[in-house]
Amino acid sequence: MPAVSKGDGMRGLAVFISDIRNCKSKEAEIKRINKELANIRSKFKGDKALDGYSKKKYVCKLLFIFLLGHDIDFGHMEAVNLLSSNKYTEKQIGYLFISVLVNSNSELIRLINNAIKNDLASRNPTFMCLALHCIANVGSREMGEAFAADIPRILVAGDSMDSVKQSAALCLLRLYKASPDLVPMGEWTARVVHLLNDQHMGVVTAAVSLITCLCKKNPDDFKTCISLAVSRLSRIVSSASTDLQDYTYYFVPAPWLSVKLLRLLQCYPPPEDAAVKGRLVECLETVLNKAQEPPKSKKVQHSNAKNAILFETISLIIHYDSEPNLLVRACNQLGQFLQHRETNLRYLALESMCTLASSEFSHEAVKTHIDTVINALKTERDVSVRQRAADLLYAMCDRSNAKQIVSEMLRYLETADYAIREEIVLKVAILAEKYAVDYSWYVDTILNLIRIAGDYVSEEVWYRVLQIVTNRDDVQGYAAKTVFEALQAPACHENMVKVGGYILGEFGNLIAGDPRSSPPVQFSLLHSKFHLCSVATRALLLSTYIKFINLFPETKATIQGVLRAGSQLRNADVELQQRAVEYLTLSSVASTDVLATVLEEMPPFPERESSILAKLKRKKGPGAGSALDDGRRDPSSNDINGGVEPTPSTVSTPSPSADLLGPRAAPPPAPPAAPAGAGNLLVDVFSDGPAAQPSLGPTPEEAFLSFLEPPAPESPMALLADPAPAADPGPEDIGPPIPEADELLNKFVCKNNGVLFENQLLQIGVKSEFRQNLGRMYLFYGNKTSVQFQNFSPAVVHPGDLQTQLAVQTKRVAAQVDGGAQVQQVLNIECLRDFLTPPLLSVRFRYGGAPQSLTLKLPVTINKFFQPTEMAAQDFFQRWKQLSLPQQEAQKIFKANHPMDAEVTKAKLLGFGSALLDNVDPNPENFVGAGIIQTKALQVGCLLRLEPNAQAQMYRLTLRTSKEPVSRHLCELLAQQF
Repeated sequence: MPAVSKGDGMRGLAVFISDIRNCKSKEAEIKRINKELANIRSKFKGDKALDGYSKKKYVCKLLFIFLLGHDIDFGHMEAVNLLSSNKYTEKQIGYLFISVLVNSNSELIRLINNAIKNDLASRNPTFMCLALHCIANVGSREMGEAFAADIPRILVAGDSMDSVKQSAALCLLRLYKASPDLVPMGEWTARVVHLLNDQHMGVVTAAVSLITCLCKKNPDDFKTCISLAVSRLSRIVSSASTDLQDYTYYFVPAPWLSVKLLRLLQCYPPPEDAAVKGRLVECLETVLNKAQEPPKSKKVQHSNAKNAILFETISLIIHYDSEPNLLVRACNQLGQFLQHRETNLRYLALESMCTLASSEFSHEAVKTHIDTVINALKTERDVSVRQRAADLLYAMCDRSNAKQIVSEMLRYLETADYAIREEIVLKVAILAEKYAVDYSWYVDTILNLIRIAGDYVSEEVWYRVLQIVTNRDDVQGYAAKTVFEALQAPACHENMVKVGGYILGEFGNLIAGDPRSSPPVQFSLLHSKFHLCSVATRALLLSTYIKFINLFPETKATIQGVLRAGSQLRNADVELQQRAVEYLTLSSVASTDVLATVLEEMPPFPERESSILAKLKRKKGPGAGSALDDGRRDPSSNDINGGVEPTPSTVSTPSPSADLLGPRAAPPPAPPAAPAGAGNLLVDVFSDGPAAQPSLGPTPEEAFLSFLEPPAPESPMALLADPAPAADPGPEDIGPPIPEADELLNKFVCKNNGVLFENQLLQIGVKSEFRQNLGRMYLFYGNKTSVQFQNFSPAVVHPGDLQTQLAVQTKRVAAQVDGGAQVQQVLNIECLRDFLTPPLLSVRFRYGGAPQSLTLKLPVTINKFFQPTEMAAQDFFQRWKQLSLPQQEAQKIFKANHPMDAEVTKAKLLGFGSALLDNVDPNPENFVGAGIIQTKALQVGCLLRLEPNAQAQMYRLTLRTSKEPVSRHLCELLAQQF
């Protein structure tokens, strides 16, 4: 509502508002309003023409009545007439009335459009702004069609006032969000981007909002904005608070614009231009440095503005995932917030660290805060903060801390909020399975899970433990003994009875030799729970009983008596009745041999993705990206379960998800059937089927890799068992690799997961794992457009003699990729002998009728087949001397291309594949490693020594192997990482 001045005061309006406020009852208010409406209606219909002031006053009253919640069905034409006034206050009230009361489908829109067109052509900046605000507020498609072509022209016109440019940019943004197809940017693109250089900060702020929205659909058209955004951000970050006085908020220069610029940069990969990238890194470092400075004000507004920029900076660093030094610094900065007195800061710090845990460079730094996170899980009063703490523990978990984290999460589960218990249960189950150093610990953990939170243990969890026990002979006896002891508790959860019934029915014979767990005792213990269980559990126990007859003939009479009881044969539940009748007949009629054949032990289940993980993905929903992503290799691990290091919750939280223990969840025993095919049939009945592939979202690398945890094999040989090979084109059929292919390949030498390639059409993500001389790689092709790709054909090509050195089996993918969708391709890889050149990935498809093709270098290098080797100092030096021939050694002295950070260097060497040996080199600053290159033909031993010279910013790298080409090639690969 415009301010009332003495010269233009609407006394009648002020009196009316006063009367309304003085009404004692609702009835009195309605009576006064009806009286006023009748008066206004008579004035509008009267013969005497009203002047502009009177129209404005009565329209204002109608607007006030509407805001009180009463319907207004007249006065619209009078408001439209006010638009033609030359007085600002009258025109303003007319536009205000239209913005609030006029429906976008109103018949008056054409009249309003004519008035707006006149105001836009008037060149009066005040009137133009009023018109633009009205267009944005109404935002109808008809208005968009009428003015979509005019607004960009006003926006980039050289003679437009700054206030008009601001309004035009925001109006265009509103129309674009309502009807994207109506905003033709083409010829205006470059000039809109150039607004980032405008002298007026308000114009720049509005322009950044517009460009950020536009570039998400057409990133290549606005790619030039990167350098301008970096330049503008650099000027803001390096300026003092006095330089931008009009845009300084509590000693923080232009915080809103800074945040918008950082978000704009997150729409693109890191800048390709070295100068621009260097300037951006300098900006990010400056923001991190300023976060360490003492605050210039104690007011909360100052800290809010400062922290908003800091968190957006950290989001950009995480998005790029290419600057190890910045990632570690960001992690350390977030660590300081974990104990901050402000709850929101603790929440945001935990959430951001979940995403940082997915980076190979910052994972170790995140793990240093484990005690603080565990304390937060125990002591935080806010449930949302406790949930983020649980997500972060899940994210930072690996083999080195799995037992501690699982133990703490189990302890927390006893007092956890009911809303998050099921999610905690799923996470504990996944971590216990993924990082089980031995399966007895895994069984103990799952049984504890059932004991503590049995109501929240879903079928997927206890199916999974049954499946794993069935597939592994070494744990079956321990599982039977443990579950037998658990069933002896006075209060036993029904899920424990289900697990006990299945395991004792299959493997109870393994503990039957102990008098304390003799067959009659086992049966008596299970049957004591029978009458307390649901129908489904009783059905399972009946199947266990018939199994007992086969395993323990001495229990036959007792069990037949139970089956013959009237409560079973005449049970109201058809399933229980049928089982009792059939099992009784089977035990009475069938011979011992037939009984043994029908009721023999369940066969191992086939390998499938863990249904526990699938359930967690469904529970998290499409925004949990980082929460379920996992992808670091642990070179020093013993691969008992073939695991891959974890990396969870983001955006919502990345996390350990590869299921490397074996088959997918399987159900408890069903009624007896012929053994052939029985296991497979049961798995098909009870499993969820393969997890649906998520659609490609608009977010960058972390989101792209969210939910893409592929199933992994139980043994190295299983890596080659899956896909059917597809015919690939020869090297002569494809073009040369793209110019940046070597740079993209170099990014993956020390890591296995990430975005391999991205342009405006296509994004290619990679997740891979390698063991011994075998590997499995998952390629994810994402269509970033809204148009379907036709004839989509990715293929792997072996240049030169690579066919004899490296075997790659590929699985065909769908020939059509819908807009915004994603397809997955599985590659199984076998290293036959040492190789120097990587295979090529050729991708061909048709987009909008035009053929598209590109050739990349597949990130498969010889170091991927490294097996870390631990050895003592004496053994190392002895082996070092044995590899003393000149052709066995490769050495390179080179200048550091990145900041020399010991933790980052260590992470890269571990990612390279070798084991790091402590206390071997006399100089503690040096790094010493050892490993074996595993190929099918032979094994190549490798020793390395890296000597950093921080003062000179130089490295000396020495590698010794038993094969000259391998030494040189490994030396070149590793040197490029520093």
